[in-house]
Amino acid sequence: MSLAISKVPTPINEPVQGYAPGSPERASLKAKLAQMSAGKIEIPLVIDGKDVRAGKFGQAVMPHRHAHELADFHQGGEAEVQMAIRAALRAQKDWANLPWEARASVFLKAAELLQGPYRDVINAATMLGQGKTCHQAEIDSACELIDFFRFNVAFYEQLLREQPQSSPGVWNRLEHRPLEGFVFAVSPFNFTSIAGNLPTAPALCGNTVIWKPASTAVYSAHFLMKLFKEAGLPDGVINLVCGSGPAIGNPVLENRHLAGIHFTGSTKVFHQMWRTVGDNIDKYISYPRLVGETGGKDFIVAHASADPVALATAITRGAFEYQGQKCSAASRVYVPSNLWPKVKDRLVAQVESIKMGDVADFSNFMGAVIDAASFKTQKAAIDEAKTSSDATILAGGQYDDSIGYFVRPTVIVTTNPAYRTLCDELFGPVLTLHVYDETKWVETLDIVDRTSPYALTGAIFAQDRYAIQQGLERLRNAAGNFYINDKPTGAVVGQQPFGGARGSGTNDKAGSILNLLRWISPRSIKETFVPATNYGYPFMEDERS
Repeated sequence: MSLAISKVPTPINEPVQGYAPGSPERASLKAKLAQMSAGKIEIPLVIDGKDVRAGKFGQAVMPHRHAHELADFHQGGEAEVQMAIRAALRAQKDWANLPWEARASVFLKAAELLQGPYRDVINAATMLGQGKTCHQAEIDSACELIDFFRFNVAFYEQLLREQPQSSPGVWNRLEHRPLEGFVFAVSPFNFTSIAGNLPTAPALCGNTVIWKPASTAVYSAHFLMKLFKEAGLPDGVINLVCGSGPAIGNPVLENRHLAGIHFTGSTKVFHQMWRTVGDNIDKYISYPRLVGETGGKDFIVAHASADPVALATAITRGAFEYQGQKCSAASRVYVPSNLWPKVKDRLVAQVESIKMGDVADFSNFMGAVIDAASFKTQKAAIDEAKTSSDATILAGGQYDDSIGYFVRPTVIVTTNPAYRTLCDELFGPVLTLHVYDETKWVETLDIVDRTSPYALTGAIFAQDRYAIQQGLERLRNAAGNFYINDKPTGAVVGQQPFGGARGSGTNDKAGSILNLLRWISPRSIKETFVPATNYGYPFMEDERS
């Protein structure tokens, strides 16, 4: 029983550590990298708080040194999924009935643990298993995930305070219940913070969760489960079930107690899940909440008035940080003809100077792409450009998977605004650029809007305020996160709520109260203090009386 109207600590975005030479955080992280890369571990499933060994194994490897196995991880199937569903349903009542402050405390403690003793562990796991540099890991698996934990708690308190008006003699209340059933969280490889947020945001609201991480991110997911356990998360609230998409997803989507899906991944997979839910709609107790952030073909479009120096830097950072494997990464750029000579040489010089290699070498700006399938996709796009009549490779174009899945940052220039790599998502370090007639700004905005089925992030560069306003209006639906004179990456929790529409998802804005609204089922309660004792109304009285 809660005997207070609690106010949670005011969240502040976690400061990013610099890892400069000679700094204590650099020495500490390097030691943790050496320790964790020296051994190989076995990763079980975690169901009802217990380690479960399914006996079928997958391997977690370093993308930049794919012969180096970090772990053997157990892969579940039908039996393990049913165990996890039973565990989630058993835990549901007790977890939902806890005072909200008790649930919030678990995640506030997780933030403190991640800020402190778990920071090196989760950052190192993300670097080794997902190929991030120390800076990319720091802003993701440390800072952003800490922010999710802290800000979500504050958003949840704000949500609970949302109450209706009451008329005289009546007290109206709104109860923010969890969903009835369990939530299925499916997380991607590219952000450990997303992997941590997808199961915990619904859990904070009182839901229990089946969590399936990407197989290429099981290594960091394993340590996140340890973090949740140490933070005091009760058994059965979040159940970690690794395995192939169909092996885990099919029995989950068949279950009548499915209450929601919290998904980040490919558009194709989300479409299939949505289709399956539709086919099974008669089975479910309630209509499942479908929340998804999917693909992107994110753009930078520059006006003739843009600053060419700032533009070149935004292209380089926006396209090639974390090997272009961000949902928000710039992958198509439109430069006006008057600026192209000023942008071209600077862009080439920056891209060709990028150092890439083992992420344990802190002098590297880039690592390897995540796996052989991604390497094949990037290689195909580069080879296609090498033989195309309407495209040329301006920078990069090399690749080598003999040791790691390395693809040099590549800039393709095309004369065709409908060229395939301007339209198709590649999710790697291959950027396509189109030079347009500087007098056709409005026409180019329309091309940007219709070229891609996605609408996740986008940026415009201009000094002309009228041009900026034109971009805002004509590209209103082209990006859920829109940037003016900045790269289209780097959304911060509580500052730029993240998500897109069209083919990019349901735009339910992780990092804001809008996302938490999807994990509650409100109940309106009306209490009348002095009920009526006569069924009649004044209009029924006799006019002669």
